[in-house]
Amino acid sequence: MFESLVEDWFGEESSDYNDFIRALLKGNVYEMNKTMNELSLSMFSSFDTGNRPSERLRPERFYHGFVLGLLVELRDRYIITSNRESGYGRYDVMLEPKNAEENDGIIIEFKVYDEEYGEKTLEDTIKSALIQIEEKKYAQTLTEHGVPEEKIRKYGFAFEGKKVRIGM
Repeated sequence: MFESLVEDWFGEESSDYNDFIRALLKGNVYEMNKTMNELSLSMFSSFDTGNRPSERLRPERFYHGFVLGLLVELRDRYIITSNRESGYGRYDVMLEPKNAEENDGIIIEFKVYDEEYGEKTLEDTIKSALIQIEEKKYAQTLTEHGVPEEKIRKYGFAFEGKKVRIGM
């Protein structure tokens, strides 16, 4: 379902979503940011991404679903899970490599920028997401399944309307 939805969004001629996947697999945060912001500006509506505090969870869910749709093409290399328990909480997205010798494990946490929580910039929101990954020990499932800690990449995705910022 996600695969056909994403293909419909991009059409057969566009490789933008493949650019995002390539950047993710290489750990190239600069290219991930560039591609995600290009996609956001060209494809999303402010109704999708929300701009008011009362819509705080909706944009997170929107981006969560969108990124899951982008990741579906990796299902031959990864076990892709969403909103599952690991450690002391529930991560947003985990990519568990089917072959841990060839591929890194990946944990993604989504956060909506919120100055009420003391965040002054999207960078603060990224830090909050990365701190949550560490404090809640989301990597536990990956390490239990044989992925060494040094082969686990952790990404924080921060959103403010159509603006996206990704950090590790």
